[in-house]
Amino acid sequence: MILEIAQLQVRSGESAAFEAAFLQAQRIIAAMPGHLSHELTRCVERGGHYVLLVRWQTLADHETGFRKSPQYQEWRALLHHYYEPMPTVLHYEEVRGAAA
Repeated sequence: MILEIAQLQVRSGESAAFEAAFLQAQRIIAAMPGHLSHELTRCVERGGHYVLLVRWQTLADHETGFRKSPQYQEWRALLHHYYEPMPTVLHYEEVRGAAA
């Protein structure tokens, strides 16, 4: 399992519109092969700051299957104009034996 972590900074005053757009966009990602789960969280201390966590079966499911798909273009059209700057996206894998 791969955990994608995207740190999102939404333009000032655009949080409500972004969250509404995300409710639409999440249907796209949830339907992609290899998608296991996702969650969007809003920062309490920093306005407009969010973290998106997406669990994928494999790195290729995200990097190739999703990002190179026609559905990704729809995702981009719905969400990317809200970001300033563009998100940092990193992928993580479990360290065996290090979870409680």
